[in-house]
Amino acid sequence: QVQLVESGGGLVQTGGSLRLSCVASGSIYSFNAMGWYRQVPGKPRELVAAMSRGAGTNYADSVKGRFAISRDNAKHTVFLQMNSLKPEDTAVYYCNTWPTVLPWGQGTQVTVSS
Repeated sequence: QVQLVESGGGLVQTGGSLRLSCVASGSIYSFNAMGWYRQVPGKPRELVAAMSRGAGTNYADSVKGRFAISRDNAKHTVFLQMNSLKPEDTAVYYCNTWPTVLPWGQGTQVTVSS
């Protein structure tokens, strides 16, 4: 089964940028859509952005115009470029298929200071 490893998180000030990466242990081409999710303690995991194999995208209203998802099928990698970060973007970020069918990775912590 394909395993997912997220990286690229960190501590950044309000207005800053981060680029998250998600490397899969196998091909992601067979999956119609890949997505980035985030979770804060006490709240359910939410979809932040998704991209289909055909490059169509879908974003949560809270991140539209600030985040951009991309995928490199040849490198089994999904990216999330996050710009104009806000404190409310603070969360653990995960990638998975959309809808989710793979085991969750460990995620990567993003902390935005005010």
